[in-house]
Amino acid sequence: MPDLQSIRYGLRGAVAKWFERPAVSVLVALKISADMATLIGLLIALVSAYYVSQGHFLLGGVLVIVGATFDLLDGGIARSTGKVTKRGALTDSVFDRVSEIAVLAGLGMYYVNGDDADSTGVFLAFVATGGSLMVSYVRARTEGLGEKGTAGFLTRPERIVITVAGLVLGYPLAVLWVLGVGTPLSAIWRFIASWRALSSE
Repeated sequence: MPDLQSIRYGLRGAVAKWFERPAVSVLVALKISADMATLIGLLIALVSAYYVSQGHFLLGGVLVIVGATFDLLDGGIARSTGKVTKRGALTDSVFDRVSEIAVLAGLGMYYVNGDDADSTGVFLAFVATGGSLMVSYVRARTEGLGEKGTAGFLTRPERIVITVAGLVLGYPLAVLWVLGVGTPLSAIWRFIASWRALSSE
């Protein structure tokens, strides 16, 4: 039976074959650079966060997937044009985190001031933000120590799918419950797997 990582990489390969490569070709033809794609993705995420904070979840969800698409394609553009750089990789990673924080902050703001003001929603938005950052941090720290650090679930693509589905269907609180509970558990899972993989020396 295939494990979670095998399924994830299989889906990633299918997306690359049927969507990413053709889309990258179009953007390269339009003279859109990898850095431009990264910046566009961030700007769209910030606009999405605003609409989410105002309770326009359908529009916010659509914008999240559009922004995430540019985030997906920037690396492909860099490879296709032979302009892969460490600065670009750093910018991409940082902007990805900022984009995710912005959308979760938008949800938190909605539950502070929106029609469905709810302290539980605000709390879950904080926890989801911290959990998402810890999932990424554990990987980054583990890779810095020489191991992969990719174990676990609710990685960024999965979090995007959950966020988009919940917003488009009109269940923002469900998004926060799933991410608020799931991301800390994923971070713990990844930490334990990474701890076991690292040498005790």
